[in-house]
Amino acid sequence: MIPLPLARIAEITSGALAGMADPRAVVRGPVLIDSRAAEPGSLFVAIRGERADGHDFAAQACQAGAVAVLASRPVEAPCLIVGDVLTALAELATATVAALPRATVVGVTGSAGKTTTKDLLARLTSLVGPTVAPVGSYNNEIGHPLTVLRADEDTRFLVLELSARSEGHIADLARIAPPKIGVVLNVGTAHLGVFGGREQIAKAKGELVEALPADGVAVLNADDPLVRAMADRTQARVSWFGRSPTAGVRAENETMDERGRASFTLATPSGSADVRLRLYGAHAVENVLAAAAAAYELGLPVATIAEELSRAEPRSRWRMEVTDRPDGVTVVNDAYNANPDSMRAAFQTLGVLGAERRRFAVIASLRELGDESDSLNEGVGRLAAEAGLTGLWVVGENPWPVLAGAKGAPAVHVPDPAEAAAELAAQLRPGDVVLVKGPRAAGLERVAEALLGGDAR
Repeated sequence: MIPLPLARIAEITSGALAGMADPRAVVRGPVLIDSRAAEPGSLFVAIRGERADGHDFAAQACQAGAVAVLASRPVEAPCLIVGDVLTALAELATATVAALPRATVVGVTGSAGKTTTKDLLARLTSLVGPTVAPVGSYNNEIGHPLTVLRADEDTRFLVLELSARSEGHIADLARIAPPKIGVVLNVGTAHLGVFGGREQIAKAKGELVEALPADGVAVLNADDPLVRAMADRTQARVSWFGRSPTAGVRAENETMDERGRASFTLATPSGSADVRLRLYGAHAVENVLAAAAAAYELGLPVATIAEELSRAEPRSRWRMEVTDRPDGVTVVNDAYNANPDSMRAAFQTLGVLGAERRRFAVIASLRELGDESDSLNEGVGRLAAEAGLTGLWVVGENPWPVLAGAKGAPAVHVPDPAEAAAELAAQLRPGDVVLVKGPRAAGLERVAEALLGGDAR
């Protein structure tokens, strides 16, 4: 973070110092919402959540070294009281970006693959200069400004992931850190029930390209019709990526090895280079191409891009992590989240990785799909039925549409991850492959943890 005295932070956020806060005291970072992570020089942001109120931990944070607490009411610690904590957090992040004219902001959005693409792109930009990127999926109104506030005078690139929970959400995030480059991966069915349809999802995702300046670049997926249409919504120059021969940055001569990892020729307007991925699944190619296209716009040579992408391994947890146990059982932990599109990709990967092997899956009913929930979950069940599974466990609430779609497959419902793990463990033998995949709220990473002896990685 850029060091700022409390008096300046109060000015930025229109806040009032209280609790014996020293206006000359300097916040050097980090800015955080977990009092347990407080350290000397930090600023603790007291957020009132459903389960806990950060204001109750204000004294603890300051005892650990926090300079002050950003709060909406007085607390028993030096504090800066503001009308709305999240608004003040956003204002502080906006002021930080404005003070970093050398930093290039790159925004990434899409229905699936945001975190992987962000991780890949941050790896590439780090070759050019100091880069700040979210940890995991810090992509909402809390995580986004917290990530921005990690930047300092040395930062050259801010690679940010932007999620949309409602119309206008991405536009709000883009105002905090105005992007120079905007990457849109795809428009799928994630949060379909929230938005009401894919066209509405596309409208929300397209807010990223609308936020770009005239001298910016929109990096768009040429293979997705709803993303292609976003070219008409931006004043920025458009750079296309994809498998389409019309894409400027594209994959040619794509092949897949027996472990479900793709190899291809990365073609660009200034030359080509071979890529051999360590990432699993054909869907990873889309993410890699998006990162490559953005890095190409930043001036990285194609050979360097290809070499670095070939070295990349999963950085964020529970996203297509493939682990071989000593007994030969392979566990595919893709439990971070799920939607119909990512379920299809996961089962396709299972089919490749599990060729000539017994295949099992532990999944859960998908959520936030609105009126199409039952039909889309039945589709997930059909994917499972077509995967040639030896066993399928559907965990948690409302499993019936999935089970109906999986009719004919050896499928059972269990109430919780622990029971699924126990039943599955009793059936596994050397050489088997297990896919663990479901919505984040289902907690299916615990199945992978149990199968791997307590280590989900």
